[in-house]
Amino acid sequence: MQLVVAGAGPAYSARPGAVGAAYVLLEAGHAIVLDLGHGAYAGLAQVVEPSTLDAVLVSHLHPDHFVDLVPLRHYLRYEFRPPRRVRVVAPAGIERRLDDLHAQPGFTAEALDVEDLAEGHLVIGPFSIEARRITHTADSHAFRVVPVTRPDGPGLVYSGDCGRAFDLAPLIRPGDALLVEATFGTGPVPVGDMHLDAPSVAELATATEAGRLLITHVLGTHDLDGVAAAARSGYAGDVRIVEPGDRIDL
Repeated sequence: MQLVVAGAGPAYSARPGAVGAAYVLLEAGHAIVLDLGHGAYAGLAQVVEPSTLDAVLVSHLHPDHFVDLVPLRHYLRYEFRPPRRVRVVAPAGIERRLDDLHAQPGFTAEALDVEDLAEGHLVIGPFSIEARRITHTADSHAFRVVPVTRPDGPGLVYSGDCGRAFDLAPLIRPGDALLVEATFGTGPVPVGDMHLDAPSVAELATATEAGRLLITHVLGTHDLDGVAAAARSGYAGDVRIVEPGDRIDL
């Protein structure tokens, strides 16, 4: 299984190329994408023909994690006769939010097959996916993804946005790659902000024996070298700040 980073930015950043969250997983000629945030559609289209996606999985309903479903919908709707369709698994309410952006009931359903995300397991193509609720919004999820042919892993655990690092621990198996947000860089996280920082994710990675730590979603006001150093001070394994265009074999 291969991870391709189409977008790794936070909700806002002046850092060049800091488009919203979007992480493509490739396996056996199939592809899914975890989140599809602002500006990430173009990067996605460089990785895979968007109409061939097996699914888009959305971790939670903040726009920096789903709003580029709009250009995906437009592409499917206007570039093909008849329109093509892509499956979207997301927290309840995403269809209404997308429709409301255009004040057009039925806007989403013209090209996207939306179903509600819930805790538990699902299989999409060659991917086995476990979703678990975490602390962030009222309906936020993290994911563990492994190939169905290798259910014992190693896999990828993706945090989405998360307010308590150890909410992720039940998903992680020793050796898994941990793709985790560290919005507040070297920390600390302001009181009441439901995000993580490098020290907290390093502590999690060490405690769960993660195989590597892939850090993402860092605010542009934080020095990335400093963020990586803060993570390495608490975790002895491989640490990497991911960027759009990265390809990582899992």
